[in-house]
Amino acid sequence: MRIKSLKEAGNSNICSASSFYAGFSRLRKKVILFFLTIFAGLGAVIFLTPTVLTVANSFMSSSEITANYGAVFMRAQSGGTAFISEQIHLKFIPDMVSFSQYYTVLFQSPDYLLKFWNSVILVAPIVIFQIMIASLAAYSFARMKGRLKEILFFVYIIIMLMPYQVTLVPNYLISDWLNILNTRWAIILPGIFTPFSVFLLSKVMRRIPDSFVEAAKLDGAGELQIFTFIFMPLCKSVLFSVAILVFIDYWNMVEQPLILLDDSNLYPLSVFLAQINAGEIGLAFAVATIYMIPALLIFLFGEDYLVEGIAYSGGIKG
Repeated sequence: MRIKSLKEAGNSNICSASSFYAGFSRLRKKVILFFLTIFAGLGAVIFLTPTVLTVANSFMSSSEITANYGAVFMRAQSGGTAFISEQIHLKFIPDMVSFSQYYTVLFQSPDYLLKFWNSVILVAPIVIFQIMIASLAAYSFARMKGRLKEILFFVYIIIMLMPYQVTLVPNYLISDWLNILNTRWAIILPGIFTPFSVFLLSKVMRRIPDSFVEAAKLDGAGELQIFTFIFMPLCKSVLFSVAILVFIDYWNMVEQPLILLDDSNLYPLSVFLAQINAGEIGLAFAVATIYMIPALLIFLFGEDYLVEGIAYSGGIKG
């Protein structure tokens, strides 16, 4: 009996120790999760602060903006050498909501809308035709067999790893040789044939089971039908992801227009934003807000597709 009672006491101690460690482990996980949440929240606030500040200040009057931030822009105009004796206060709530900046941008200063539509005219063909060409090229890489395919795909990867600044001079020389320098084609053509989309789509298409293709061939489908009715529907989320990434990349381009376009009337809004001077501080906030709207709408519309496509291409799904 005594031995039995000792065993029961020992088991009781073991159970209590196990429950203690289990409780401690749960508490530790909750504490870690709490601090991670705080850290992520602070990161989100820091990341969103410039955007919120831009939108809020776009509804301020010119006099209020000049009073708040005029010293900063005057310092920038002087080359950053002037000393700011005043303390700058960031304001997220206007004293009085004003739409005068938007009225000026939309109705009184056609240059801003012209540059906005320049961005649309440059980016829209790049996104559309890059998706079309990348889909066909990726399908070829996914279906081809042999050494030649591996060599071509390796070349694609090497080109993709090169920063745009490395290929800027060759693009300039080729554009000059094709006599398209200082035209929109000098921006559009290199953008259409960017290899990033081909790499991402081919990586996904290679994971489509061969049994789907074999079943389609047994039903009499050709390569065009296989590409259209099997590969494209299965790659829908990745296509949306690529389209969003390509749009954001070229919507924010700066180097290409500055090097390949001499006519400032062809510049997109991303380049023109840097030319707003200290006398147009309020317009800068309004134009920046308008400039952000297309990218935000596309991201919000395709957020699920973007996450799903990146997860699929990264191997999380499938």
